[in-house]
This record gives sequence, C-alpha cells and structure tokens, in this order.
Amino acid sequence: MKMKMKKIVPSASIFLALLAFGRNLHSQQEFHLIIKDGVPAISFALPKFAVAAPEAQPAADEIFQVLADDLKYSRIFQLLPKSYYDYIRPLDPKNIQFKDWESIQANLLFSGEVTDVAGGDIAFERNLYDVKSKKQIIVPKRYQAKKNDLRYLAHRMADEIMKAYGEKPVFETKITFVSDRDGNKEIYMMDYDGANQTRLTFNKVDDIAPAFSPDGKMIAYTSYQSLTAGLYILQVYEGRRIAVSIKGFSSSPAWSPDGKKLAFSSTRDQDGNTEIYVADIDEDSLKRGGFRIKRLTFNPGTDTAPSWSPTGRQIVFVSDRGGTPQIYTMDAEGSNVQRVSFGGSTHCDSPAWSPVGDRIVYVARVENIFDLYLLDLRSQQIGKLTESNAMNESPAWAPDGRHIVFKSNMKGGLQIFTVDYDGANVRQLTFKGQNTWPDWSGGF
Repeated sequence: MKMKMKKIVPSASIFLALLAFGRNLHSQQEFHLIIKDGVPAISFALPKFAVAAPEAQPAADEIFQVLADDLKYSRIFQLLPKSYYDYIRPLDPKNIQFKDWESIQANLLFSGEVTDVAGGDIAFERNLYDVKSKKQIIVPKRYQAKKNDLRYLAHRMADEIMKAYGEKPVFETKITFVSDRDGNKEIYMMDYDGANQTRLTFNKVDDIAPAFSPDGKMIAYTSYQSLTAGLYILQVYEGRRIAVSIKGFSSSPAWSPDGKKLAFSSTRDQDGNTEIYVADIDEDSLKRGGFRIKRLTFNPGTDTAPSWSPTGRQIVFVSDRGGTPQIYTMDAEGSNVQRVSFGGSTHCDSPAWSPVGDRIVYVARVENIFDLYLLDLRSQQIGKLTESNAMNESPAWAPDGRHIVFKSNMKGGLQIFTVDYDGANVRQLTFKGQNTWPDWSGGF
C-alpha cells in the first residue's frame, strides 16, 4: 500500500487591495483572488491509548479526545485517518513495530497508557517517537493527575509537543471576555477551547474591555465603579483590584509584550479629548498604587484602541484625525505617526498586531457590515477573514499568531468565536448570554 503525505492547504476567497505606506497615496486597484496558504503539516499517528484495567478506559478516552482536538487545531500536525490503522498491527507500547507506522506514512508516533487508577487519581505515561529514526522526540514522562484535571493534562502534553518543535504553546492559555449571563456585564475567563468558563468580577456595575497581561496573571479592564469609566488592573489569582486611571473615561487597555507598560485611551486631561496614554507598570506601583502615565497623542481627533507590536517599539491605533476612523501606527514614544488603512471602508476599528509581527487584524465597515480584515505588512495586501453578513468585531490574536478570537452575532446574539488566520475553521466558544470583548493570554 502506497500513500502520499498530505498537506494542509487552506483556501479562502480573499479581497485584496494595494496599499501605499507614506504620504503620497496613488490610485488603488481592487480585485478578488484565491489565496492558497499552503503549510506542510507533520503527519502524526495518534492510536488509542492502552489501559491497565477496564475502569481506566473513560480517563484514557477523555485524554485522547482533548489531545487529538489540540493537535488538529495547531496547524502544525495532521492526524492520520483512523482507517489507516486498520492496515497495521495494533500498537504495543513495549514493542513498537516502527516499520508498520512508516508504511502508513507516519512521521511521528505518540504512545500513551493509563497505568493506574486509584481513588480520584490516574497515572499516565507518554512517549513521542520519530518513526524513521526510531528515536524519542521528547523525554518519556509519567503524569499523576486528578480525574477533574484530565483536560489540563492533555493540554499540557500538547504544549510540550509544540515546544519540542520550536512553536509557541497555546493550549494552556486562557481567553478573557465580558458576559451578561448572570445579570450585568462582568469579566470571565475560559480555556482556549471554551471549556471551564469562570466568572472573575462580582460588581453591581459594568466591567468591560478586559486585556490579559503577557504572563496571564493580570487583567486590565474598564469599570464604572467610580461613576465614570475608570481603568483598573485585576490580579487574577489574588483577586486584588488596583486603580490605574479614574480621571475621565478610560478604556481599550493593551499590554506591552514585556508587561511593563499599559497603553490605553482616555479623556483624563483637561481638554477632554480621547487620546492614547501609556502607564508604567512595576512592582512598586502595583503594590502601592500611583502609576506614571504619559500622553502619546496630541490632536483634535479621537485616538483610541491601541495595540503593541511584538517588539514593543510601535503601537497601532485608531484615529479619525483624517475625517473617518482609520488605522495608524506610531513609535512607542508617540512619534512617526503613519496611516496604514486606505481601503474603501469609511470606518476601521480594533486593530491587533500579530505576535509574529507580520500582520495586523482589524475591523472594517463596508456597506454597514462589520467584518475582520487582515493587513499583511510584508506584501501590503488586505485579506478579508469573515464574510457572514453579521457583525464581526473585537479581534485578538492567539500567542502562536495562527488563530484569532472575536465576537460575532453570526448565529444570533453576541457570542465568542475563533478563526484561523486564513479565515478557516470558525469555532464557537460561548453559548450563554451576550458575550463580548475577548482577549487571549500569552503563552506560558
């Protein structure tokens, strides 16, 4: 039997526009093109896990399913179809026949076994092999876990596999968002795949616009606790809240990549105009309060929605200084302001700089429909990510730069979804209440 290696070759109908960076804008040509962003995937064999006793089967099945879903989501690995395993002998973890797995074109082979189930604990052993060389890719490992922590165990293993290939971990990350499912708008947190949705704030006023710090330990957000929209930091695991700016209306927080600065928009100065500010974040200010805050923009227009480049040297933001809300970039100190959106849209909003640095996702309104667009900074092309005749807004990147979380009413009501960077694999994460303002934590 001869089989060809498969590739992930996602395709989408993409709307492209030629962009001009600089002050002289020439006429633009708009056209449709099918883009095939082909990425060779690593062929991955994931046979069912062995069990030491029948009572271990449910735990083995749960770990298997979560790990399989993670690897499929990665865009790095492609699981072999189950039917391929019918052509070879079942896996024996203690006597692996690598020629069998090579015959079905497996590059990697994962071997897992639940070796013990005692009380509320399980023991799980795993190995990952390069089939051709018959060598282990990562050091064999034995895990102890509670039955309630099996999803976390599977996510941990998936991230270990990602890191072994030099990729950023994503499966243990969290997504924060706003929901009114319990009454007023509060801050919630969930796993990257929508599991374990947990409420973080408990107030009688609205808490909105959360933003994760790079280490996932803090969330900056806007709250109306002082009868105005103030900016606060929540230390997630301590439950402690710290005021950053309670003058004027402050919102749209964005953490610098090193977690030492927090950009936001505010009307805190006497002129009452909405401008971009940056607060220095250090241990002393977090303990005692009182943050050093610097204003970055100075113009009669409205400047809002900042997002940092992965180097921390630039900020992308929205401004209507040219008449309509458009996307601009500036240096981190506020200089060298440049407009970067020139398409047919009269309204652009919510830019988010990819953690890889090569793309900016943003929202654009075309004929009263809000969709996500992707600006490729290398090719100067604009790709349309969503096209569902719905309101698709508030995009934020996964730490690997391959996935985007956003809010949409594409299925009725406002819910949180994810989509791959090429517009493929839309996945709904929330189903209860109205859910908005998602943000993705960094890798750990």
